[in-house]
Amino acid sequence: MATQAAKMNDESTGGAGAQLPQRVTGALQNTKTFLEETRVEMKKVTWPTREDVIATTGVVLATVAFFAVYLYFVEQSAARAVGYLLKRFGV
Repeated sequence: MATQAAKMNDESTGGAGAQLPQRVTGALQNTKTFLEETRVEMKKVTWPTREDVIATTGVVLATVAFFAVYLYFVEQSAARAVGYLLKRFGV
């Protein structure tokens, strides 16, 4: 019983709270390391030129416009087909 009481006193004075400064310091160090490694990796990236960005943006806009028109006609055709079927069966 006495050893259990002594053990509880030891735990209460140096439990999880004693590790808090180490955990905070470790988290700050991990964050610093992450940011340093990120900066090194970002220097290795090959960024596109302005001309590449303009060309690919044009392709994306043209593709979006094409599919917008295509899907508009598909939707209109489907709506007419459903309307015809509903009228045909008297619903």
